[in-house]
Amino acid sequence: MNTLSKHILIAFAALGIAGGAIAQTATAAAPEGRHGHAVSAEQRAAHKAERQAKHAERRAQREAKLRADLKLNAQQEPAFAAFLAAGKPAQRPQARDHGERAKFAALPAPQRMVRMIERQKQRTARMEARLAALNNFYAVLTPEQKKVFDSQAMRGGFGGKHRGHGGHHGQRGAAMPS
Repeated sequence: MNTLSKHILIAFAALGIAGGAIAQTATAAAPEGRHGHAVSAEQRAAHKAERQAKHAERRAQREAKLRADLKLNAQQEPAFAAFLAAGKPAQRPQARDHGERAKFAALPAPQRMVRMIERQKQRTARMEARLAALNNFYAVLTPEQKKVFDSQAMRGGFGGKHRGHGGHHGQRGAAMPS
């Protein structure tokens, strides 16, 4: 290889390294949102609060609709309230930082699997609590109310990922509030 070719090769390598460093600096300087716009922590927090407010509003609307459709009496209200409370999403821990993810990734594979199983057991326990509340509520419904509830439950998916997406996953309007 002649000297000129070596110099050109070295120059391209240096440009590649410099370009990579510039790209890394630009990425670290301004986190971007979905559409490539810079997003500040305050903007992310505001967007999250807005989503949570809309979610709570839709949940309240579905609960009110279900209550109205079922025409509950005073004796059924406590079981309905317990059913709704059991259906509320579990409180999520604060946003996981990269350090926590790095610690998890650094664990040996068997320990990571143990942690995943522990989390799944917690999810299963929450689902079993929801089932108990559902059974208690269902037991106090009249046959007519059960028909109404069952028809709405089919649309809602009872805690599945289908809630609130409408369209290809079924109709909107969950019997189980999200």
